[in-house]
Amino acid sequence: MKLYYNNDADLDLLKNKTVAVIGYGSQGHAHALNLKDSGVSVIVGLPGGDKDWIKAEWKKAQDDGMTVYETSEAAKKADIIMILVPDQLQKQVYETSIEPGLEPGNYLAFAHGFNIHFNQIVPAKDIGVFMVAPKGPGHLVRRVYTEGAGVPCLFAVHQDPDGKTRDIALAYAKGMGGTRAGVIETTFDEETETDLFGEQAVLCGGIVELINTGYEVLVEAGYKPEIAYFECLHEVKLIVDLIYEGGIAGMNYSVSDTAEYGGMIAGPQVINKDTKKTMQKLLSNVQDGTFAREWILENQSGRASLEAMRRKYNRLPIETVGKELRGMMSWIKKDK
Repeated sequence: MKLYYNNDADLDLLKNKTVAVIGYGSQGHAHALNLKDSGVSVIVGLPGGDKDWIKAEWKKAQDDGMTVYETSEAAKKADIIMILVPDQLQKQVYETSIEPGLEPGNYLAFAHGFNIHFNQIVPAKDIGVFMVAPKGPGHLVRRVYTEGAGVPCLFAVHQDPDGKTRDIALAYAKGMGGTRAGVIETTFDEETETDLFGEQAVLCGGIVELINTGYEVLVEAGYKPEIAYFECLHEVKLIVDLIYEGGIAGMNYSVSDTAEYGGMIAGPQVINKDTKKTMQKLLSNVQDGTFAREWILENQSGRASLEAMRRKYNRLPIETVGKELRGMMSWIKKDK
């Protein structure tokens, strides 16, 4: 595997180009500000209208020193258009506000491959299409950049009509600060499928169910909910931080011998062959488009299932206990 660093990317390739960052949320503000600070000509594209959230986004971007236009105007002015609105909105935003203003030689960029991979957005063949995906949330991407470092990124090329798209992608990654840490080349297919699988099986789906089920087992066995919360949720951060910094081996080295031994004998019983088969089925649903179709239809039908599941998870007993306990933790309030 090759890692690409500052010397592998030429920021001068962006010197005479304008980048339009569409959206100014978590990733949008980080992309726009990092590129601007790297000397790139950047504008921000946002929807027009009188809604409070729209006015707030315009104000935030302008207060940060960004030049803001309505999305369609920003796209027309730009040579490179980075789409950073939520996945479920990208198709509509592209078709109504971006596609009409595209010209041969423009570049369309993404930080996640969902809409390209599942053919929700199909750009003309004379448009370069690439991805630069920071492996971290926007606030981290911005903070680390201001500290002189960078967050690792993935990059990929989907269409390369002029033979320069790959170099433009690397230049963009450099402007983001990604090449300070290292950038890895991938494909839209690989990034999309692994990202969706990771979210569902481990990061957002698997870990939440593991935490909540452990909590329920302890409470149903008669232990105090507060104690169960600390053991099954609160301490997760301590373990994840150890794994993040030193890998699984580093975590095992840092915890007690009792915890290491108990984890090694119990872990494979909790996450077993049946669990692996379920994960393989989840991956298959991602690969063959089953999940994508379900998610697209969910949005088209008003997201009733999503809202019902949100209500269910927000009302979990562990959430009630956790809210009270977190109120005692002044350091969380300060950081939040």
